[in-house]
Amino acid sequence: MSNTAEIEPIPFSTTLHVRDTCLCLHVQRAARALARRFDNAMKPIGLTNGQFSLMMSLNRPEPASMGSVVNVLAMDRTTLTAALKVLERRGLVKTAVDPKDRRGKLLSLTDDGMALLSAALPIWVRVHGELDAELGGDVERLRETLALVK
Repeated sequence: MSNTAEIEPIPFSTTLHVRDTCLCLHVQRAARALARRFDNAMKPIGLTNGQFSLMMSLNRPEPASMGSVVNVLAMDRTTLTAALKVLERRGLVKTAVDPKDRRGKLLSLTDDGMALLSAALPIWVRVHGELDAELGGDVERLRETLALVK
């Protein structure tokens, strides 16, 4: 690609076609809109939707391994570590060395973390109810369809 004169321009109609049909673009736009909606709803209690999801993934009878949380949230370890640091500094999450594997960490909510998660849950339920009503139709089918994407 050293000679730009040889490159065929892409017609604007192709740009419009991609804009209108690209699944990735449509899902990203919807994800950003949903994230903003939940972020705005949870702002009064000082949480983002991502922090809520992370904290909810730690709401387990036993501490969670990093790997299990990475799998639930479909994020990489570096991103998870950065997100955990913020919650740890706020005293909402604690990490401990995994006694079965000293290289691993176990993650759990603190009492303050559980209290904040409990305050956030009714907000999540309300916003989800609003979305279900707005979207109408078979929202469960949408969830199932999205879960097929791997």
